[in-house]
Amino acid sequence: MDRIQEMTLFAAVAEGPSFAAVSRNLNVSTATVTRAVAQLEARLGTLLIVRTTRQLRLTESGQRFAEDCRRLLADLHEAESAAAGIHATPRGLLTITAPQVFGDLHVTPVMTDYLSHHPQVQIRGLLMDRVAGQLEEGIDVSVRIGELADSSMTAIQVGVVRRMVCASPDYLATHGTPLHPQELVERETVSVLIGGRSPAWTFRIDGQHQELKVQSRLSLTSFTASIHAALDGWGLTQVPSYQIRQHLQAGTLRAVLETFEVTPLPVYVVYVEGRRGSSKVRSFVDFCVQRLREDLNYNAGPR
Repeated sequence: MDRIQEMTLFAAVAEGPSFAAVSRNLNVSTATVTRAVAQLEARLGTLLIVRTTRQLRLTESGQRFAEDCRRLLADLHEAESAAAGIHATPRGLLTITAPQVFGDLHVTPVMTDYLSHHPQVQIRGLLMDRVAGQLEEGIDVSVRIGELADSSMTAIQVGVVRRMVCASPDYLATHGTPLHPQELVERETVSVLIGGRSPAWTFRIDGQHQELKVQSRLSLTSFTASIHAALDGWGLTQVPSYQIRQHLQAGTLRAVLETFEVTPLPVYVVYVEGRRGSSKVRSFVDFCVQRLREDLNYNAGPR
């Protein structure tokens, strides 16, 4: 049994639920599956799977090896596809992830437009506010907001997100436009309480980032809800720029204190360099970068 077959069988076993199920799905004998795992454990010198009468459980080494197997087998598939000329036409499943609200507003239209041009591609869009592991979760392309910690990925910047303070024109006409962040302490404000985010508002004052406790009487767990409160004329709120762009353009909200905004957060399209060799990933990355740069009005200069 060659190593590729061993890795294929082990990757299938890692998905569970049993050796018998793997043998049925891959049309091999249970003994073949058992032998493949045993040969891997003997060669690696470590236990990969703990078997009981009811279930299989991967050891820590087994979990890491399963992730490596999936990645290597995916790379092998991409290499074979490219060599066979399949890369000429984008086809197959693309897995894309993006922050939920940003994905709703900006990435979903990109995905649907891309699909209209590539009928042999399917997209699984994961719109969520946690950062998913690109390799571990089989993600082809991610759209991320903020600085990136993982240097193993290739990232192309497509725009920035500002943290903006806004209010309705009626509120500002009645109460006046604040000229300094300290004035917010005496104004009606709406703060957003999201896990891991300080309720204090952040500004750049005298060249330094400073947090200001605005003493909001209304605190919500949703940017969308805080924007609705601002539209209703309740007070001022601080939210990401992309969530109020349409309201600013329509004149239903106005931005204030813009000279005190902190440094904008970058927006990136992120992918694994090796996977860009496939036509579906390469074409989607190029399409997504162009569309998001136009949408976010971002000019990166020569690439």
